[in-house]
Amino acid sequence: MQGEMRFSDEHPLMRAFRLFHAANPHVYELFTKYALEACRAGRGRFGARMIWNRMRWYARFETTDGESGGFKLNNNHTPYYARLFMSDWPEYEDLFETRRARGVDA
Repeated sequence: MQGEMRFSDEHPLMRAFRLFHAANPHVYELFTKYALEACRAGRGRFGARMIWNRMRWYARFETTDGESGGFKLNNNHTPYYARLFMSDWPEYEDLFETRRARGVDA
């Protein structure tokens, strides 16, 4: 991961995210591309799931499971990608509304 996200590998969801992210760097690249497109189009705060679903509907790519539960884009990973993006792009640190996520330190 590029950004400095505080995490606990003890939590199964975070561990699954880290494995998936390591095996599928192209997923984060596309997430970043779409998030930046939305920002540059003047979108205000919005949900990371909007980007996640855009990836599902409009992008053609493959993923390696990495404990994702058999889904190409497991919804469990969305909050971690949102936090990673905001960590890597501090100028957009308020782009996504976040709630408490398991395995992420406050």
